[in-house]
This record gives sequence, C-alpha cells and structure tokens, in this order.
Amino acid sequence: MEAKAIAKYVRVTPRKANQVLAMIRGKQVDRVTEILDFSPKHVAKVIGKVLKSAVANAVAIEGKINVEHLRVKEATAGAGPSLKRFLPRAQGRATPIIKRTSHITIIVEGEAPAEEPGAPARRARRRAPAKEA
Repeated sequence: MEAKAIAKYVRVTPRKANQVLAMIRGKQVDRVTEILDFSPKHVAKVIGKVLKSAVANAVAIEGKINVEHLRVKEATAGAGPSLKRFLPRAQGRATPIIKRTSHITIIVEGEAPAEEPGAPARRARRRAPAKEA
C-alpha cells in the first residue's frame, strides 16, 4: 500500500529541496519527522507538511494503519515554472534574475494491516430471488 502527496509551486530551487529530500529517502516516517524538525533548511518545514499529508492520505486509503510501519519510498523535487525578473544595473543595463520553483512529491509505503485470525470473513449479501411474471 502506498500513498502520495504533492506540493506544487514551492518557491525554492529543486536543487536545495533535493538536499533535504536526500536525507529522508528510505527512512521510517517517525524518524523522518525528527530529521526535518532539526534541519536548519527552511524548505524542511514545507517538506514536513507534504510528509504529513502523505501519511494522512495513507490513513484515509487504508483506514487503520500503524504509522510506525510507514516509510518514505520516494521523495523527489521536480522543476516548476520559473519567475523571470530583471535587476537594473549601471549604465542602463539589466541583469536577469530567475526565481525557480519546484514541485515536491513524497510517496510513503507500508504493509496493509493483517486480518485478525479470529475475525470472520465478510460474506457477500444474498440477493432476493428474481420475481417471475
């Protein structure tokens, strides 16, 4: 079972976001939250929000799931659209400034909760017999 969350148009360069995402790939979710809480990078706060959303999506999909068994399967930062600005310089010139954005994707995975051995299996409902006319 896997769940995914995406934050789009985050005003940070994909290279800087990937530095933080490299620290969390493949690790358990509870460990990742500790790493992000103590990371000095400002993008760690945004990545923490995306991780919380992915965990919430996993709980919504599966119902009862133990968050301790979730791990970060994939964490990527792709390039979003760039904002192009110009900085005035001496002698009437202008220097372009490119403000990059990124799309941050986090996929978490974990095993589905096992059925309890004592619980009876659910049966399909019986259909009412068709009326003959």
